[in-house]
Amino acid sequence: MTPLHEVLVLTRSGRWDEAHNLVQNEDSPLGAWLHGILHTQEGDLEDAEYWYGQANRHFRQRGTLDEELARFEAELQKTTNTS
Repeated sequence: MTPLHEVLVLTRSGRWDEAHNLVQNEDSPLGAWLHGILHTQEGDLEDAEYWYGQANRHFRQRGTLDEELARFEAELQKTTNTS
C-alpha cells in the first residue's frame, strides 16, 4: 500500500489527524490534492484552497467530499497502475 493509499484509508475511516500527519510528507500533486480534500473535510477552506492550488486543481469547481474522494481514488488508481 502506498502512503497516499494509506492516507485515503485513514480519511475514509474518519481518522483525520493521522491522515493529515501522513499526507504532510507527500510532495506530489496528488498528495497536495488529498491534503486539500482533508482540509475541506475539516472545514478549513482557506488551507484547502491553498492545497488545491498546489495540486493545480480548481477548488471552486470541486464536488462534494464523497465525489472528491472518489475522483482522487480513481486518479490514484490510474497513477498506481501506470507506475
